[in-house]
Amino acid sequence: MNGRGEVVHIGCYTAESGGRGTGIMTARRDPASGALTLLDTVAPTASPSFLARHPSLPVLYAVNELPDGAVSAWRVGPAGELTALATRATGGGEPCHLAVLPGGGHLVAANYGGGSVTVFPLDSSGVPGERSDLVVHEGHGPDPERQDRAHTHMVSPDPTDGPLFAVDLGTDSVYRYDLDGATGRLVPRAPRVHAAAGSGPRHLARHPDGRRCYLVGELDGTVTAYESTADGSLHRRSRVEASGRPGHVQPSEIAVRPDGAFLYVANRGVGTIAVFDLRGDRPELVGEVDTGGEWPRHFALLGEHLYVADERAHMVRAFSMDGSTGVLEPVGEPLSVPSPTCVLP
Repeated sequence: MNGRGEVVHIGCYTAESGGRGTGIMTARRDPASGALTLLDTVAPTASPSFLARHPSLPVLYAVNELPDGAVSAWRVGPAGELTALATRATGGGEPCHLAVLPGGGHLVAANYGGGSVTVFPLDSSGVPGERSDLVVHEGHGPDPERQDRAHTHMVSPDPTDGPLFAVDLGTDSVYRYDLDGATGRLVPRAPRVHAAAGSGPRHLARHPDGRRCYLVGELDGTVTAYESTADGSLHRRSRVEASGRPGHVQPSEIAVRPDGAFLYVANRGVGTIAVFDLRGDRPELVGEVDTGGEWPRHFALLGEHLYVADERAHMVRAFSMDGSTGVLEPVGEPLSVPSPTCVLP
C-alpha cells in the first residue's frame, strides 16, 4: 500500500471465451471508503478468469480458461504493473481455478473441461516449471447436461499443510490429496467426500477454526456445512438454501469472513450476496443484498469491504460489511469493467 491506496487486480473473460475483457486490469482502492478507481490493462492475456498470488513473493498467477488450458505467471511491480515470467500448459481444458500450496513450492490448477488437477513446481523466484502431475477424475452425476463427466471447479489448499481439496461439479465430489514434495505428485487420501447427488459442488470455503468448511452447490442452490472428524475426513452437519429469493439460483463464490462469524455466498440468477451467521449450530440467513446485476461470478473480502465481480453486468461493485451483523451496504457507484470474473486484493 502507498499514499494513493491499494492496487487490486481484476481477471476477466476475453473474446476467446465470448467476453469483452482485454486481460488483467488494475484498480486503485481507497482503504477508508472502499471505493475503486479503474486504472489500466496490465497484462493482455486470453481469458484470465481466476487469479492468485504467491504467499511470499511478488508473483501473480492466472488460469487461461481455454480449450487448450494454460496458467501464466507475472512479476508484480510496486504500482501493480505485471512483467511476464512464464506460461505453462495444464494438460486439461478450461482451467478455471488455481492456488499456491503452503510454503510456496507448488502451484495447482483445476481443469473444468478436463475434469482434472494439474501440479506445477515453482522455483525460488515463483516461476512455474513443467507440470509434475496431472490427476484425472472419473465418473459422472445424474444431470446429463452438466454432469456428463468430471468437471473440477476448485482447488483448496489447507493452510496448515493438511490435504488439498479438489471440488468436482461433475462427480458431486470433493477429492482429498496429499502432495509428495519430492516428486510434485498428488497422493489420493481416502475417503473422498460425496456431496448430494446432483448438487454440482462448485466452491468450498474453509472456516478459520480449521475444523469447519462450507460447500456451495451450483446445480441445487444449496450450502452444505461439514466438520472434520478425528481421522481428517469430513462429516456433513447441515444443508441450507443458498438464497432466500424466489427464482433461478445458481451460486458461485463462497467465503468465510476472517473472524469466522459470517459466511457470504454469491447467487447468480437472482443477483444477490447472501449473508449467513455462523455462530449457531448451522448457518442462518441474516441478510441478502442485490448486487445490481444478475450474474455475480466472484467476490473478494478485503478489510471492511466486499467486492463483487458481475460478469454479465460488466461491473465490479463495493459493499461495506457491518462488523456486528455482517450485513452489506453498497458503497458508491459500480465500477465499469468488461466481463469481470475475479477480484484479487
